[in-house]
Amino acid sequence: MKLLVRNIARNTTEEAIRKLFESHGTVQFCNLIMDKETGGSKGFGFVEMPKQGEAKAAIKVLNGKELDGSKIRVKKAEQKQTKPASAKNKSVWPR
Repeated sequence: MKLLVRNIARNTTEEAIRKLFESHGTVQFCNLIMDKETGGSKGFGFVEMPKQGEAKAAIKVLNGKELDGSKIRVKKAEQKQTKPASAKNKSVWPR
């Protein structure tokens, strides 16, 4: 299950996030989103936990937990919705 982790302190490292989630189960990957211009953290990231039960337990325990002075928010990541290129700029009404 892919989890979205928000409100991460700017000084928190990807390794710190990984260790926090590993205390609740297996972490397949951890990705802290970085700003391309500044190279600093954008304050959110993603954690993938392959076992759904462990992921749900991590959400329950870690949502609202303080990490490096910030209360992180953890929830299931939503699938990104994209419009097909052919759907752009088309009228809804038939001609």
